[in-house]
Amino acid sequence: MTFAAIIFDMDGLLVDSEPVWHELEVELVEACGYSYAPEVRDLGIGMRVDEFAAILQKHYPRLGATPAAIASAITGRMIAEAEGRIRARPGADAIVRYAAERNIPRAIASSSSQVVIEHFLRLMGWDKLIPMRFSAEFVQRGKPAPDIYLHAAAQLAVPPPSCLALEDSRLGTQAAQAAGMTCFTVPDLSHSARGDFTDINDRIFGSLHEVMDLIEKEGLFA
Repeated sequence: MTFAAIIFDMDGLLVDSEPVWHELEVELVEACGYSYAPEVRDLGIGMRVDEFAAILQKHYPRLGATPAAIASAITGRMIAEAEGRIRARPGADAIVRYAAERNIPRAIASSSSQVVIEHFLRLMGWDKLIPMRFSAEFVQRGKPAPDIYLHAAAQLAVPPPSCLALEDSRLGTQAAQAAGMTCFTVPDLSHSARGDFTDINDRIFGSLHEVMDLIEKEGLFA
């Protein structure tokens, strides 16, 4: 098993942003007089921001006049709060630099908006290391549909079966698999447990360090 390209998810996989997203969502929901139900939060993990905003509006109508307004409010807060609060996930910097140093075709395929992707990559110092990054806001369907992964593979000019996708969420794992890719899942324990994926993927890792160890041991990009 070898691969010709690597495609990264971002939130929860490369950057430890999911707890911050959650905190901002709680603040916005509670400011409107609601209590943020865990089951509502769970629906949005890995989902495109505008699609999740529609779910939030359905459950919390006073949150915003439209899903677009809710998405804009959440995204704006994240941009304002990210510096100093967003950190790289363990092993993320090493695997990004590994791919860049070996000139492995690589891209980000994220459910976050493009402005958030660009902001996070600048904060992490990865903007020149991952030159191709794509937001699901520009494809027809968000994860778990395969659209963003198929788009990334097409832009890389690499067939999907030759791409290794790295994900942290259930929706993202399903999206990568639906695109015909091999997916290595590294669960973000702030919202998921390893056992949450055993019914859909047998390639589950404790960290990106473990993924790197396997890549080097097995020569997955030889």
